[in-house]
This record gives sequence, C-alpha cells and structure tokens, in this order.
Amino acid sequence: MVNWKRSSVLIRRTVGYSTVAALVCTGVSLLFLVVVGSKDDESSRARVTGAWDRVVPLIREGFLPPVLPAGKDMAIQVLNTRNEVVAATPQLAHKPPMATFRAASASVHAERVLCPPAGLKGCMTVFSYKVYQPDGPWLLYVSAPTIPWYGNTAALSFAIGMSLLMTAMTAAGTFHVAKRDMTAVDAIRTELAEITATHLHRRVPVAHNNQEEIKLLAGTVNDTLDRLEGAYKQLRQFTSDASHDLRSPLTAMRTQLEEALMHPDDTHWPTMTAAVLSGVDRLQAIVTDLLTLARLDARAPLDLSPTDLGRLLGGELDRRTYRMKIVKDLRQNVFVDCDRLRITRLLVNLLDNAERHATSQITVSVRADGPTATLEVLDDGAGVAPEHREIVFDRFTRLDASRDRDSGGTGLGLAIAREIAEAHRGTLTIQDSERGARFVLRLPIREAPHTAGRSEHRAGHTGLFSMPVPR
Repeated sequence: MVNWKRSSVLIRRTVGYSTVAALVCTGVSLLFLVVVGSKDDESSRARVTGAWDRVVPLIREGFLPPVLPAGKDMAIQVLNTRNEVVAATPQLAHKPPMATFRAASASVHAERVLCPPAGLKGCMTVFSYKVYQPDGPWLLYVSAPTIPWYGNTAALSFAIGMSLLMTAMTAAGTFHVAKRDMTAVDAIRTELAEITATHLHRRVPVAHNNQEEIKLLAGTVNDTLDRLEGAYKQLRQFTSDASHDLRSPLTAMRTQLEEALMHPDDTHWPTMTAAVLSGVDRLQAIVTDLLTLARLDARAPLDLSPTDLGRLLGGELDRRTYRMKIVKDLRQNVFVDCDRLRITRLLVNLLDNAERHATSQITVSVRADGPTATLEVLDDGAGVAPEHREIVFDRFTRLDASRDRDSGGTGLGLAIAREIAEAHRGTLTIQDSERGARFVLRLPIREAPHTAGRSEHRAGHTGLFSMPVPR
C-alpha cells in the first residue's frame, strides 16, 4: 500500500509538471509558428511585389517578351484588354489565363486563393493587378504558393520536436527529483516508525546532498527526538523519585497498622493514629505538589493583574506565624503583572524552605532594580554550596547534608517556585550571601496603574491561598 501511494505521488507529480511544461511549450511553439508564418508571408508578398516591379515597366514601355523569366515557385501572366495572354512564365506558356477575377473598379489590386489556378497544381494565392495602358487596362496575374499560418514544414517540425523534447526532459527531471525526495522522506518515515520508547536514542538520517528542505526536516525531527528523549528521561526519573517518596510513608503507615493489628492490647492507639495521620499529611502534600507541577507543566493560563508586590507579600507575612523571626524590608509601589495566588505560593515555598534551614532569622525584602522587581528570601542557616545551587531546583531533590532537618519537605517546593517564576517570565536563583541561602526572584516591573489603590486593596484578600502548604 505504501509503495502504491509512493508510486502514485511520483506519477501525479510527474504528470502534473509534464502537463504544465507541455502547455507552456505549446504556447511558445504557437507564438513561434505565428511569427514564422508572418515572416514567410511577408517574404512571399515581397517576391510578388518584386515581380510587379519588373514586369510593369516592360508593359508600359512596350518591350514585353512573350516568355517571362521564371521565378521560384511563382507564375506570371499578362493579359491585354481583350483578355488574351500576351506574356507568361514558361509553366503557363500557351495556356489560358490562370484566373478570371480582377480588382474592383475603385482598386488596382485583388487577390484570391485558388485550388488550383488554371494550368497549375496545388493551392496558390493569385494576385491580380491593373496596369493602365492607352488602349485600356491590362491585367497582371502573379501566383505564389499559399503560406500556411505556421510558415513552413521545417518550422512546424522544429516546434513540435522542441516541445516534445522539453516535455520529456521536464518529465524525466521531475521524476528524478521527486523520486530522490520521496526516497529521503521514506528513509525518515521508516526510521521514525521503528523508534519506540526503548529506542529513543535513534535518529533519522540526514540527506547529504542539495536537498536543503529535506535536511531541515530531518534536523527538525532529530531536534524533536532530542527533546523527547530528554523529556522521557526526566519523566522516568520523576516517576522513580515520586514512587520512592510515595512508597516511604505508605510503607511506614502499613508497618504501623500491621503492628497495631498484631498487638492491639499493647498498642497506644492515639499515638499510632497520630503517626498514621502524619504519614497521610505527607502523602497529601506530595500529591498536592504533583498536581501543581502538572498544571504548571501544562502551561495553564495565568490570571495576571497589576499588583503591588510589597503589599501582597506583606499581607501574606502578617497572616502567617513562623518559628523563626521574620525581618521585613518591603518597598511599596513595586508593581508587577502577576497571578497573585501563584506568587503567594512561591513565597510560601521559599519561606517554608528557609524556615527548615534557618538558625534564628529569615529576611524578606522587595525592591525595584530598574526594569526589574526583586524579591529576596535570606536565611541565616548553613547555605547552599555553589555547585548545588541549580540541583536544589530539580524535582525531588534534597541534599544529603540537610535530609535530617528537611524531613518535612516533599522535594518539590523549590521546583514549583522556579516553575512559577518562569511562567511569569522571571527568574529564581540562589545568589551569594555572607551567611545562609539567598533566594532571589526577579520579575519584569510595570508602571503603577491608576487603579493601584483598588489593586492593593484586592491584594489584601488572598487569604484563600495563605494557609501553610505542607512540604
């Protein structure tokens, strides 16, 4: 079926281009033949005019010989006032007049196509001229071969031959190019058909000739496969990490429940129930973060609105209580276009992370740096080594040195925070600091809207998302 479709494409393309070439050649050939016919007709009439110029002076001077010089493919007769042939070319000597028509009284010239003229063979154009003499008008007949519209047979044969040659060359060239392109496309299609989830390392062949479009197609396909392979590896790693993080609390809960069922009399049920609920909370936190990441990965639209970043974050900090001291340095009138709920979630994740690692204090600041609004969350903990400053934003990543203190986290908080930042066309990075970890969020700033007062008032009602998110 595939070979039939491939052959069908080759045939359709070849026939299509050949038809176009044939039509173009036909049009050019017709134009060429019309021009050639016009030239030949002009040449024939010029010869007739030359015969007129030679014979008429002889008639008027009275030196007309009975046999006139023969012209190429031409015949001449001269008739007196009594319609007697007084002179003719050899092929019409001693023969009756070749024609009987004459020009109208108001004209000296007439012409007709006779098939054939009297005494001649074939169709010829006969020209009749009046030559005025003292005894009355004499008639001069000059016959010449009739010129067809295409001129001559040689021109017609040349036009037909060139048209057939150009059409054949176009058909052969089109078939060759189409077959070459189809072969390259077939190679890409065949390779793609064999690539599965277990063979994502394979790539389609890139043509090594002048097929730039096919090269671009193959390059684009390979780039797509590169991204697909990277995404698949990330998905496998993500699935593996998620399975591990979900399995751990489930295993602990199952162990606790089985032990309680085996020794119900020796089990302190309130303590065991609290431990199981703690595991349920952790599972809920992981599932919630996974759903949040899924929505972010799906590029769900943001509910953007002009927001005073300092007032938004100040209101959130005032509603929460922390185990650490919070130092606030929040500049006002730093406006950004943002989704308030998601920016609040970003702040909550950064604060939860800082609270787990801080020793005694967390500093939160907002300021305008030219065209950028900057949010910083700084803790006074051990900090993050430079070589780990990108790793911590990977999903399910918790550094070994901090796992004991970070037992309450899911390993997804910082990944969610960075995804939110990038969705707002911003960046979230870890910068140098004298002590602790300094997380820096940068967002595009915007001019303060005229309705800033109402925007700031609405910013104070984001308590829907202000509850602490378990990590």
